[in-house]
Amino acid sequence: MSETETAAARPIRTFHPRRGRMSARHFDAHAALWPKFGLTVTDGDRSALDLAELFGRSAPVVLEIGFGMGDATAAMAAAEPGRNFLGVEVHTPGIGNLLALAGELGLTNVRVAHGDAMQLVHRIAPGALDAVHVFFPDPWPKARHHKRRLIQPGNVALLRERLRPGGVLHCATDWPEYAVAMAETLDADPELRRLAAAPHGRPRTKFEQRGTAAGRPITDLRYERA
Repeated sequence: MSETETAAARPIRTFHPRRGRMSARHFDAHAALWPKFGLTVTDGDRSALDLAELFGRSAPVVLEIGFGMGDATAAMAAAEPGRNFLGVEVHTPGIGNLLALAGELGLTNVRVAHGDAMQLVHRIAPGALDAVHVFFPDPWPKARHHKRRLIQPGNVALLRERLRPGGVLHCATDWPEYAVAMAETLDADPELRRLAAAPHGRPRTKFEQRGTAAGRPITDLRYERA
């Protein structure tokens, strides 16, 4: 395979690889809890992911894509113990923080994946998810980078297929132009039906707080799989 063909075969990344340094608290939580709560996402791995086995129980599963520092994910998991929350992130301090919060709050319904979210989604069975959360993804504001945005027709179709009928895809952004593009893409999917835009108790994330402080409006977009 030529270099051009190899490049074309690679998936388009929708995120900046982010490592950062973990604090002692994050490092200790990672060392203690990763073996039980962690999942490494490997590029090209399409083996089926057994969600009931991953969580040690059968319960509705919420997939949280790009959970940042994990504060909102931990708050939702604590408020809804009857649901399982699978968060996927590439920022290692955020992974450490969510693991630390899970340990401090005694959460057993949280699992943490490290790697490319869409690679992970390919491993989840159709209809297996109760909800998908995409809160404040990278807006990739430059026009030449729009192809890297997560909310694209192909990604939306894949996420929707993983939802059960009646499952909800909930997106939020603080970039007005991206909000318009998101809405157009989501509205165009023939099997998604738009719901009320109210956040319905969604915890405020740190990205949201930064956007509000900068004067940017917050847009929530909620869609149900028909």
